[in-house]
Amino acid sequence: QSDEAPKRLIDVAIIYEGDTVEIFALRPVHIFAPLRFRNNKERQAYSRLVRDVKKAYPYARFIAESIIETYEYMETLPTEKEKQKYLEDVQKFMMDDYKPKMKKMTKNQGKILVKLVDRECNTVSYNIVKALVGSFKATLYNAFAGLFGNSLKTRYEPEGRDADIEAIVLQIEQGTVDYYYSVNYHSFKQ
Repeated sequence: QSDEAPKRLIDVAIIYEGDTVEIFALRPVHIFAPLRFRNNKERQAYSRLVRDVKKAYPYARFIAESIIETYEYMETLPTEKEKQKYLEDVQKFMMDDYKPKMKKMTKNQGKILVKLVDRECNTVSYNIVKALVGSFKATLYNAFAGLFGNSLKTRYEPEGRDADIEAIVLQIEQGTVDYYYSVNYHSFKQ
């Protein structure tokens, strides 16, 4: 055994009436009003939205983290040739690993994914694809997405048309989506 007393690191503390009180920041907690559905059709639509956001959000987070990690690592590479080679390797890995999984997404989940990528990266998916594969392929991918009613240039509007998606994402981040959903599942306007 060591004769040293255990050490504890406190970032910030105050002394209050002789006691040391640790001060630390807490994550914000979002409280949402109970949902009211006018009918069963609205409740089912919301249920599908929750399911779709829960499916798409992890992919959006992965894409954002991969992009940040890729560009940070690329900055450490000395030559453009090495940077381009690394970018091609990352692109191949992402296509091989995630393309089959994303093909299983529904059309609506794909639309939500495009919006959530904008949310996480603060830029539309088109710009990300363009940086990875060039403008010609990005235009082709956007045209292909258009065949399914989607656009890689779609902006995320958390305080507008995407407010429900934003509320669900905030609940996912704080771990309360299932709680809010189960409490509100049978709520109808009287």
